[in-house]
Amino acid sequence: MEKLLKPDDTLNNRISYYLLMLLLLSLPFNMFYSHLLLISLALHTIIQVRRNNIKPVLTKTNLALTAVFFVTLLSTIYTTNKPQAFTELGRQVTILLIPLIFIFNPLDIKKYRHNLLLIFSIGCTITIAYLFLQALITIRYYHLPLKALVSPAFTNHNFSGPLEIHATFFSMQIAIALVYLLYMFIKESSARLKILYMLCCCLLAAGIIQLSSKSIFAAIVIILNVIIPWFILKGQVRLKYTTIVTSMFVVVVAGIFAMRAFRERYVTELRKDLSESTGPGLTDPRLARWGVAVSVGAQSPVIGHGAGTEIGLLKDPFFDHQFYRSYLAELNAHNQFISFFIKSGIAGLLVYLFVLAFGIRTAIAKRDLLLMAFMVIVTAVSLSENFLDVDKGIFFYSVFFSLLIFSGSLQDVGNQAKNIV
Repeated sequence: MEKLLKPDDTLNNRISYYLLMLLLLSLPFNMFYSHLLLISLALHTIIQVRRNNIKPVLTKTNLALTAVFFVTLLSTIYTTNKPQAFTELGRQVTILLIPLIFIFNPLDIKKYRHNLLLIFSIGCTITIAYLFLQALITIRYYHLPLKALVSPAFTNHNFSGPLEIHATFFSMQIAIALVYLLYMFIKESSARLKILYMLCCCLLAAGIIQLSSKSIFAAIVIILNVIIPWFILKGQVRLKYTTIVTSMFVVVVAGIFAMRAFRERYVTELRKDLSESTGPGLTDPRLARWGVAVSVGAQSPVIGHGAGTEIGLLKDPFFDHQFYRSYLAELNAHNQFISFFIKSGIAGLLVYLFVLAFGIRTAIAKRDLLLMAFMVIVTAVSLSENFLDVDKGIFFYSVFFSLLIFSGSLQDVGNQAKNIV
């Protein structure tokens, strides 16, 4: 714990370390704190810039990390909605700024990767515990039965409500923390620490189920059942792990089907999302909205309509297809791939696909479990949300993409884990 809070480094590097640590801890909370800490970290980096400490700037890695920002910048040139385009560009400045901070800041990110991820994971665990405590206090105050905890009143956005954060965007953070602590559990040899990590993992897993993000749940299933065994386990250890995880997954799925709120969220709503439209209703199937959004993007397929145009272009087609809820709420495509297609055409979409491919390739080359988990999470959420249009999604993407890339190193897979229990 002392090494977590008192790193052995220069004063300037310790300040950078604390600012980055606080930035990670601030992500689940009001964006005011994240913006304030990011500005502070940027100013501190500028103050201590030294020529001999600067990492190469014009590299393939840095281009991949900042590519999304430049796609938005270029599509701002020909947009028909300049005010909204500049708003989107202003939000995405973070995608450009954070890699530059890692380039110019002399802090050795590789040295502190474990510390930063552990502190972030502990913070997420405490935050989930706080949300469960808030729910239990509310249940007791209104004299509700304990089973109300798994009702719609305390799941999904209602569970993350005290933090004023979208359930899926919060789930992305919790998923990273869960994967990291599970990794620590697998490689740890101390029985006490293994118990502690497992308890934290159970709490985070319960939080993910309570948040009820279908895309994150799917990502976690892939990570637990495919990525972790492939990346860090071998032989009998892999077989033992797969048996345990499969058994736990069967229990979780059975619990989801047994509880009405979770069954409605994970099964019924998924069926609705993937169904065709049958006329006006309380909800608009996501698959049908994607079809409308693709047709709008196809009107300018090469370079798109420009940044900031998506919502305006979708309103009338949504109305024409009787998607009145989507029309009134001014919803976007709820698909990051289609969003790129609408705003920057095939060109922008290919750039984003290149970025995802770069991240996956780097994770495989370095055997980096956390980076691979991050890429799976980002890809899964890209199928269901425009997460790069909002601050929470942008900060998650830029902070963790840069942190994991700059701190990554080739892993010795054979020595990652010797036992599970």
